[in-house]
Amino acid sequence: MRAIAATEFKTHCLKIMDEVRDRRRSIVITKRGVPVAKLVPVGEAPRDVFGCLAGAIEIVGDIESPVVAT
Repeated sequence: MRAIAATEFKTHCLKIMDEVRDRRRSIVITKRGVPVAKLVPVGEAPRDVFGCLAGAIEIVGDIESPVVAT
């Protein structure tokens, strides 16, 4: 967990908030070296649509050959 001084947080507040959201990592804000606040991401990371069913489906047989009607 990263710690930053309150003056640095004040200067770069919006950039730091975006970093916490994107990287999903908390940041401790200090005042004269003493921790006074903790900035944490809200909720869980959003799930990506691609790959959400990975491992849920099993392919059996040859899926590339054409289907032959009998």
